[in-house]
Amino acid sequence: MRKILMLFAVLSGLSVNVFASDDDKFIQIGTGILYERGWDLTVGVEHETRYHNAWEYFGNVYLKWEECASCKHICPKSFWKSYNTWGLGFAYKPAMVRKRNSVGRLRLGVSAGSDKHELLGGVHVGYEQNYRLRNGLVVYWQVKSDLMINGKDLFRTGLVLGVKLPFK
Repeated sequence: MRKILMLFAVLSGLSVNVFASDDDKFIQIGTGILYERGWDLTVGVEHETRYHNAWEYFGNVYLKWEECASCKHICPKSFWKSYNTWGLGFAYKPAMVRKRNSVGRLRLGVSAGSDKHELLGGVHVGYEQNYRLRNGLVVYWQVKSDLMINGKDLFRTGLVLGVKLPFK
């Protein structure tokens, strides 16, 4: 009887399809603080490929606040209306580190967008560490460095925290 049960367990295990996170899709939302006095919000779609590599298609909003000239503090007007940009782009993320429930990826991408006056281009380099939870949800942190072409600030660097929601 034990042999029959063991044989049944092995055969049923072999008949189940296992994908090892290949071809997963996520909607991601991340926000963070960038040097110097910047706030970043990124919303995107991520598609995992073989061997835990991924492609990301994203939209990005960046806000840089200034100190108010009249009151010498950061007031709502100097925070929200100082310098704003938006951009659309994509990034390739090859897997660098793979552990049991986490994967670390290098993030290489480009984007194009605008501030209120000019067209902007961006080159993005960073590192992203993902942690998969039991229900398929992924939380991540990202160290990002952006080279912005034709923008008010040439370099942006900082830390972003976010969540990825799985979908089919």
